[in-house]
Amino acid sequence: PFFAKQWSFPMIGVPDAWAHADGQGVVVAVIDTGVAFEDRKRFRRVEDLAADGFVEGYDFLKDDAHPNDDHGHGTHVAGTIAQMTNNGLGVAGIAPKAKIMPLKVLSRRGAGTAGDIADAIRFAADEGAQVINLSLGGGPRSLIMEGAVRYARSKGVLVVCAAGNGARNRVEFPAAYVGSFAVSSVGPDRKLAYYSSFGRQIDVAA
Repeated sequence: PFFAKQWSFPMIGVPDAWAHADGQGVVVAVIDTGVAFEDRKRFRRVEDLAADGFVEGYDFLKDDAHPNDDHGHGTHVAGTIAQMTNNGLGVAGIAPKAKIMPLKVLSRRGAGTAGDIADAIRFAADEGAQVINLSLGGGPRSLIMEGAVRYARSKGVLVVCAAGNGARNRVEFPAAYVGSFAVSSVGPDRKLAYYSSFGRQIDVAA
């Protein structure tokens, strides 16, 4: 019911794309703060994410198989990718039939380590993800993370990374690594968003 508010979908051609693909058969690893994918203890699955829309993930902070979201960002990202569509609830997902692999590397404050992120990239590549989404960034260059991106690409995985929200002519890592697919942001006017980083490594602005 809120599809009309999703101004970005027509801009990137989502309605036309749905005539050809809906994400069926694709696994997208969301490396972030976790995802609200299960009912467990104090956590609840978001009702607009299909119960069968997930493959097994991992929490690299607690070292267990319950990467629940105690922040919210990872769930937002997962919904943008694969929210249930045509169900009379909420908004649409870009690829509603894709399956999400939830991988938690960031705390409830949004903090994490290069080592955990690198481990999650390798995990995703080894466990069957075709796409890895990293809507995170910052910090200095990390050889261990750069190597993980290179490893994922060697296995045919598309590694999609946010350019950063620093509003400057500098693409953040991991988007700046060779092999990453770096994405900057535009607003409803199709101009660079005021917060978006930019630079020579950018592959697409969307």
